[in-house]
This record gives sequence, structure tokens and C-alpha cells, in this order.
Amino acid sequence: MNIKYRLSFRVLLTALFMVGAVGPVMAKVYIDIEAPGFQQFPIAVCDFQIKGTQSIRSSDSGITIADNIRNYLGLSGIFNLLDKKSFLDGLEPGVPETIRFSDWSVIGADFLLRGDMTVKGKDATVESRLYDITRGQTLFSKQYAGTTDDLQALARNITADILLALTGDEGDFNTKIAFVIKKNTGSDIYTMNYDASDIKNLTNHHSIVLAPRWSPDGQYFAFTSYKNGRPEVFLRHLKTGKEKRVSSFRGLNLCGSFSPDSKKLLLTLSKDNNEEIYVLDIDTLALNRLTNSFSIDVSPAWSPCGKKIAFVSNRSGSPQIFIMDADGNNVKRITYEGNYNTSPSWSPRGGRIAYEGLINHKYQIFSIDEEGNNLIQLTFDNANNEYPSWSPSGRQIVFHSSLGSKSRINIMNANGMNARVLKEYRDQLVMPAWSPRLKE
Repeated sequence: MNIKYRLSFRVLLTALFMVGAVGPVMAKVYIDIEAPGFQQFPIAVCDFQIKGTQSIRSSDSGITIADNIRNYLGLSGIFNLLDKKSFLDGLEPGVPETIRFSDWSVIGADFLLRGDMTVKGKDATVESRLYDITRGQTLFSKQYAGTTDDLQALARNITADILLALTGDEGDFNTKIAFVIKKNTGSDIYTMNYDASDIKNLTNHHSIVLAPRWSPDGQYFAFTSYKNGRPEVFLRHLKTGKEKRVSSFRGLNLCGSFSPDSKKLLLTLSKDNNEEIYVLDIDTLALNRLTNSFSIDVSPAWSPCGKKIAFVSNRSGSPQIFIMDADGNNVKRITYEGNYNTSPSWSPRGGRIAYEGLINHKYQIFSIDEEGNNLIQLTFDNANNEYPSWSPSGRQIVFHSSLGSKSRINIMNANGMNARVLKEYRDQLVMPAWSPRLKE
């Protein structure tokens, strides 16, 4: 089959298939998860104690917030949560907290989180304390204010501070993941929290919807929709919900990524009888063509510094990943392994690009540096693993995985370790896209 036809066919096939007061936080980074041979760090999280005479429901709140923290720490992929049955976490009322570090070391803990709550009506004041068991040190002690109606928000903030103290980065807890659900009536874009909770319908086009993209400032969302009978690119304001059509040229209009300043949007258009990459100014809708080739150029993704663009082209004979300057100059091929590589996604930390490649008749996720070196295969199972998207921290990747009738949104560490199912659904889940960090 002609290579150009195959690449166009896959794009078309995909479309058709879719019908408080802060205590001192240690500046030192204790955990280097990028180090070779990284292993998950054991941490003990005690149920939070309730101060004063409170109701049984308040006591349940202390257990709930600790369970939420355990869940978020587990999602981070870098901690081994010790079973709380292996330790005694109770405190005697009125007795000052003392930590016998040797006792916690015996059960294998490297870190310990303890905390307490004061509940007045629905108002909650939470104090959490993180200890380094090996060094016998307090890493932080911090107070948080919130309500018993939103213990998850309190848990996210505490967990973010744990990650900040131990890794130098607050993690991905205040983020969302967008994805497309394909149903018999068509497809639409949905969002969910990092922990797969609070699934919401973002679009109601009931048509073919493709390529969800978040703006880095968290204000806009772009995507391609066939709601008017042909592919057009729409821009949605996330706070107001207002949508506007920003690209409706003859032929193909496919959405690419936003620029780092959120002012421009990459597009793939075929208005000049060939699939080429363009950049659109969001305010003026001015269009600038970046590629000029007889080949098919698709799937553009901006680098976090804004100086480079990764894209897919078959100009070398098969779909491969290329890099060019943001003005379209200095085009360079970076993938040479395999004869079908697509869906590039640039790490927010720079330096590496994740993509899907066809190997042994299955799509697997790979990453490579921007010079085309240090190729790493990240997934190895019998599923088709596609559409990688990096988390804001650059330490995790979300992707679509399908095996038989199972359709899943999975996440894994950036090195391919600790892959886990985030969401499995009866309908087809595809094209996950990780949001930037969002304000509460």
C-alpha cells in the first residue's frame, strides 16, 4: 500500500472509528526518581487523629483524609505504601507526639506522615508532619484549612507538599486528564481528575471529535470536530464554556498543540491539496505555513521552550518523527527504529519526546531525546498502547491501551515503570491529554 495513503488512511480510520501557615520545607531533594535502578520508597501514612472531643463522623474524617493521601501517593508511582496493619498509629490524648524512629525503621519505612485534625462544624484545620526515618529528621510541619466536604482537596495539597519536600516538584495532583469516549451516537470529550474522579462531559457535539488539546495557561481547550459534517477546529474557553470555530478550511483541519505562551495553535491543514503544518495566531486568526513538502506532515507538538516543533512525516518513505525550528527551518529526522512512528508528545521538562511506534504488529510507547539518541521502549505488553501525553511534572505519561474488548486510560512513570490502570470503560476511551496544573 502506498505510504502516503496509509498515513492518510489511519487519520481517516481514526475519525470514522470515533463516530494556611507554612512550616519549613526542606529544600534538599531526597528522592531522585530519574536515577538508574530507582525503586519505590516505603512510606507509612497514619490515620489522622482528631483533637478534642469530636463526633464519630469527625473521626471518620481523619481516616478518610489519610486514605486519600495514600491513594494520591500511590498514583505518583514512586512510593510503596506500607500496610497500616503493620504498625500502631494511635496517640494517647494529651500526650505530646514522640517519634521512635527505630520502631518505624524495623517495619521498613523510609518516611512517615502523621497528622491531626480539628473539626468545628464543617470547618477543618489539619496539621501534617513528614519525617525522614533514616535520618531521624522532621522534613516539614504544616497547617491546612478547609472543610469536611472537600477532604480530597486537603489531601491533594498535603500530598503535593510531600512530593515537593522529597523530589523538588509538587507532582501532578491538581491536574485533569481529557479523553475521548466513542459511543454509538458519536464521540465527545470528557475530563476527569488525576485520580479518575469527577468525570465530566466537556463537549456535546455527538459527532466525530478528535485531538483534545489543553492550553498551557489552563484557559482554553482546542479540538477537531465533525459536528458540521466535516473536520473543523474549535476553541473552547474553559471558564465560560463558549466555543468558537477557528479553522474551517477546505479539506482536513486537525488540531495540534498550543505554544508555551498559549497564544498560538499548531494545525495540520490540507487546504492546499496536501497535509501541511501551520501555526495559527489565536487572537488575530492569522495563519502561517511552516512546512512545504510533497509528503504528509501531521501531529505537530511544540517544545516547552517554544523554539522547536516535533511532527510526523512520511518524507523519508514511512511515518517517522522529525524536529524543526519553530519557524519551519532546520528539519531533522530523529526516529530510525521501526517503520511506523507517530503521535509525538514533548516532555514539559524538555529533552525527551514520547511517541507510539509499531513493533511486532502492536503499537507500543517509546521515548527518545530531541537529538534522536537514547531510545527507550516504555511498554511491552500485548495491548495496543497509543497517544502518549506527559504530566506537567514530566515524571508520568498517560496513554490509551486496548486489548480485546478492554479499553483503558493508563498512566506510568516516565521510565515506563509502575504502569497502572486509571480508567476502564465499556465504551472506547482514546486520545488522553494531560492538563497543566490547575488552580483549585
